[in-house]
Amino acid sequence: MLKNIKGAIFDLDGTLVNSLIFWDILWEHFGERFLNLKGFRPTKEEDKNVRTMTLKEAMDYIYSIYGFGSGGEELLDITFEMIEKFYTETVEVKDGVIEFLEHCKKSGIKMCIASATDKRLVKVAAEHCGILKYFDKVFSCADIGKGKDKPDIFLKAMEYLGTTLEESCVFEDSLVAIDTAHKAGFKTVGIYDKYNYGQKEIEKIADVYIKDGETLGKLI
Repeated sequence: MLKNIKGAIFDLDGTLVNSLIFWDILWEHFGERFLNLKGFRPTKEEDKNVRTMTLKEAMDYIYSIYGFGSGGEELLDITFEMIEKFYTETVEVKDGVIEFLEHCKKSGIKMCIASATDKRLVKVAAEHCGILKYFDKVFSCADIGKGKDKPDIFLKAMEYLGTTLEESCVFEDSLVAIDTAHKAGFKTVGIYDKYNYGQKEIEKIADVYIKDGETLGKLI
């Protein structure tokens, strides 16, 4: 399936790095800070929603529901500080990722990152994990102005890579993003992550699915 691919567009969180646990850490922090409550968790739907939003959208959304702090901006400042520390000190690259990126590089495949996360934070995480050097550019939904429920970020990344839809592949762990990329005409690789939702649906939609226990190395 990847034989004719000339451009690869990678998500970051849950696809290249093991970072989706951060949401559990953040919910816990919000609960202790604003509710004096340990083990706080939102509803499944709320947790699912924030994972496809930009951080700003997510914090505005959380404030609209729970009224934590003085507003979305305060929550954003708290989150940004926490996630920067997490990306700088804790986050780890997923198994098989470096091996696969090396393969793509040697095969002449152009690569970029397309993430809902702030561009600066993406670079911090990728640098910490030793993978930033593989990517020509980082695209963020925050800069594009639209989330991954719209294909804009993928199309912008493809334009930068200078490839066609037939030559481009999107690597994602998010059901919303995989569905968007698929409907836009991209080839897709869905990647299992235990902290994400809709794995069965992702497996049905994606051209290739990396199952639990597998890594991107299986594509080599």
